[in-house]
Order: sequence, then structure tokens, then C-alpha cells
Amino acid sequence: MANDVFDTPDWRLLRYFSIVAQEGSMRRAADRLFMTQPPLSRHMQRLEEMLGVTLFTRHSKGLSLTAEGLAVLRIARPVLEAQDAAADRLRNLGRSDAAKADKTLTVGLTTAFEQGVFLRFIQHVETHWSGATRFVRQSSPRLARDVRRGKLDAALVALPLDHAGIRLCPLPYAEPLLAVLPGCRHDAPAMARPEQERLSLQGLNDRPLFWFRRESNPAFFDHMRGVFAQVGFAPAHLEEPEEYDVLLARIAQGEGMGLLPRSFSAIGREGVEFCPLAEAGLLQLRLGLALPLRDGGNGAAADAALGQDAAPPAERMLADAARCLG
Repeated sequence: MANDVFDTPDWRLLRYFSIVAQEGSMRRAADRLFMTQPPLSRHMQRLEEMLGVTLFTRHSKGLSLTAEGLAVLRIARPVLEAQDAAADRLRNLGRSDAAKADKTLTVGLTTAFEQGVFLRFIQHVETHWSGATRFVRQSSPRLARDVRRGKLDAALVALPLDHAGIRLCPLPYAEPLLAVLPGCRHDAPAMARPEQERLSLQGLNDRPLFWFRRESNPAFFDHMRGVFAQVGFAPAHLEEPEEYDVLLARIAQGEGMGLLPRSFSAIGREGVEFCPLAEAGLLQLRLGLALPLRDGGNGAAADAALGQDAAPPAERMLADAARCLG
């Protein structure tokens, strides 16, 4: 991939490339960048020429990364995230201590778990924090991005997750993923089934699986791909709807199956069945607390001071609140 023309990287082009990769569509990326498609396409062609590789495979449904494109993304993403984090810290230099003290505590909650999981956490935060509080519900990658950019003070996120530019502190709470299948059996609730009746993923290979695109959450996608390979699970994939009620409706109609954390079984949607899996030990979705980097901090490791006297008051309170999960 070395090229003499590429002595000085044009990080603006690499940022455009990162957004195109996230969106999987030149049109959606252009909308997000507030430009039209033709100049964005030219930027991508120029980047391909500078790098000497083909970044995308173009098909009727949009774009997908080539192996070289994926390698470029893995190299560029940490640098782009570090640039964003540095810009946020520079913007915050001018904020007064009084403004920081009066700021509302804003906490993100991942939508990867059913929201009832967080009720006691929310109650603890609202009871023990003296100022105002606000809770934001989003996907884990978006929450991590907003923590990194200073838009959130902290977030409860699903693991594994890319953690460049943030501190990520694993929590003890975890749930197994259950197979979500059409045809609810009211006489035999999934959670009451004996161990010997549990399904195996390998036995579900004939059913299409609603699943997300890698660009949405690379770390979790790669982790699950490894688990699937380990247990011999290789179903056809259908694009997973963003809204869980739409996903459950399509499963109820027999279009495919899903994999969701156990807490979603509390929804009790008619026409679907939540089935424990024999591979439950490999299918654990864990929670973590995402926090901004401290001065000189390292986001590559969990912060050992979380909840200790050295941590800021908000972090100590959030660590206590996290013990209420479940």
C-alpha cells in the first residue's frame, strides 16, 4: 500500500472514507456530510489512487469494504477518534469551573438490553446525585462516540465494544443471548425449559438470521463471528431492523430468527418464542461503563480507580449505581 504520492496523509479524505464505510452508501454519506454524491465519489476515487488500493466493492444495495478497505479503516479510525477527542478537550479549555459544576449529569443507556434492566440504576442516580440528571438511549457505538466527544458524562454500553478515546470499565452484569423464533408456546415458557431441551445454534442453520452490518459495531460483530465459527453456525443473514418491535413482528411473520438478550423475553410479544440455547456460556452480552479519558489517561484499559476515593464524585456515584443493575 506504500505510495510516494501519499507522503502526507489527507485526513479529510480519510474522514470522508470513514463515514462512507459507516453508512455503506455514497448517498447516505453525502447527506451526512452535507455535500452531493459526485464530489464525494471523486474524493473516494482520489483516495484510492493515492493509496493504490480499491477500498469498496460496489453493488446494487450500496457499498461494502474490500479487505484493503477494511485494513485502511482499522488504521485510520483510531487517529480520527484521537483527533476528535483532542478537539473536544481544546474546546473545553475555556469553560469555567462554575459552568462545569452546574452542568447536568447526562448518562447514556444502551438499547442492546431491554430498558427495564436500568430502572434501579436510574433510581439510584436520581436519588444520589444532587444536580439535574438526563438519560439518553442509543446504540452502544453511538454512546461511546458521544462520551468521547464530551456530549455524555458516562454511558452503560454493551460489550465487547471499540473503546478508542474512552475508558471502558467492565461491570459484572451479563445476560445470555436467546434464540427468538416464530410460534410462541404459551404452555411451555422458554425460561422454564429443562436444560436437555435447549436448542443448539447448529440446529438452527436452516433459518435466516436477522443480523446487523459490521460497520454498525465492528468489535461485537467480529466477536460473534468467532463464536458462530466455533459452534458451526453459518445461517443466511437478513438485515436487522433498528426497532425491536419491527424485528419481533417480522420474526412472528416467519421471515427469520433473531438473537436477543434474555431481558427482552419480558416483553411477552405474541407470536414469538424466546428459547435458551445450549451455547449460552459463549453467548453472554456484558455491560460496561464508558467514561471520558482523564488527563494522561489510557482508554485501552479499565480504570482501576473507578468507585475509589481518587475518582471524581460523579464516577463514584455511578459505580455505586451500577451495582444496582439487574
